[in-house]
Amino acid sequence: MTQDNIMRLFRETAYVRTGGSAAELRAAEYIAAECQKLGVGAKIVPFEVDMAKIKRAELSVNGKKIPCKGYFLCGSGEVEAEICYIPNTDGFSLAECRGKIAMIDGYLGYWVYHDILENGAVGFITYDGDANYVDRDIDQRELRSYVSEGKKILGVNINVKDAIEIINNGGGAAKITVEQDEFKGESRNVVAEIKGTTDRVIVFTAHYDSTSLSQGAYDNMSGSVGILAALEHFAKANPRHTLRFIWCGSEERGLLGSKAYTASLSEEELSRIDLNINLDMIGSAMGKFIACCTSEDKLAHYIEYMGKEVGFGISASCGVYSSDSTPFADKGVPSLSFARLAPHNTATIHNSYDTLDVISAEQMIKDIGFINAFAERMANAGVCPVNREMPDEMKKKLDYYLFREREKK
Repeated sequence: MTQDNIMRLFRETAYVRTGGSAAELRAAEYIAAECQKLGVGAKIVPFEVDMAKIKRAELSVNGKKIPCKGYFLCGSGEVEAEICYIPNTDGFSLAECRGKIAMIDGYLGYWVYHDILENGAVGFITYDGDANYVDRDIDQRELRSYVSEGKKILGVNINVKDAIEIINNGGGAAKITVEQDEFKGESRNVVAEIKGTTDRVIVFTAHYDSTSLSQGAYDNMSGSVGILAALEHFAKANPRHTLRFIWCGSEERGLLGSKAYTASLSEEELSRIDLNINLDMIGSAMGKFIACCTSEDKLAHYIEYMGKEVGFGISASCGVYSSDSTPFADKGVPSLSFARLAPHNTATIHNSYDTLDVISAEQMIKDIGFINAFAERMANAGVCPVNREMPDEMKKKLDYYLFREREKK
């Protein structure tokens, strides 16, 4: 794949494409058409997702209206209470939120949500953005169904500048109003396959959806272009392993595409998958290239050795990467994610600054070259060298990541 072609792909997908939206379908159709150009047919496979349409969302603090966006799927209604800022989640801090609207730093994670719920919070406020940025953007957040587990309280998201002002003014009496329609919709995976000489399978994944403010060039059209380049590389190569390419929808909503795909497979189908290679954020002009392996540690060692062999800077380790490799690993498939992690002051994600400006076509070529060289070794191995047994340490980390068990701090 040439640098010109790479940048064409970024330019033609430079729009917001949130999971379950018409724009996501447009991007899925585009990817399928690009596969067809390379001589490989692709299917668009829909799966059900929870959706919402906000009709009204308001926040007032001490009578002053604060710009906000209501959380998708948090229900509808109105709540009035004092604000309680919770920077810590110790027992004392949580006890302070009883009967109040909790203001939370960062994302509304599973354990934080259930902590404030169990301690009697009646609503919540989150914030995003950067106090040093000129914009006053507000991301559209959702109370994910697997987080709420059907227990809903009203919530809104605001810009960090307003959050700071609220706390500097001592908090005060707040009123949250949210009206929304909640319904079932569709998101989509795009699936293409190159048959091998055996029925053993290696799966490539990358998500192609974005968050509500973002064109998602870095996160993660870069990975989507990366596996399209891998498909082009192998299209006429007659590999030993069957190679499956999955562009996952709704990753930004909680890995929903890869979860839906792995849930759709029988035990026999899963048992034939030897490895998952996931790409999530590559090709940035700045940053270090890493591999995060949810597998035996020998895979991480192999990748670092290979980097030295071919002359490519990379650091590899074992752990759970927050991307579409995780649902495969949770099904027992050795998985890894490749990423080029840029410093936050050179490339950011989940905001309006994630555009093709942070992408280097030259670096994309280098990253793709290493990924394809690694994939070629795996695809043509007599037997996939990665042990298909998930170490107990990785199982424990997956339990923590997927909220089946709470990690003790």
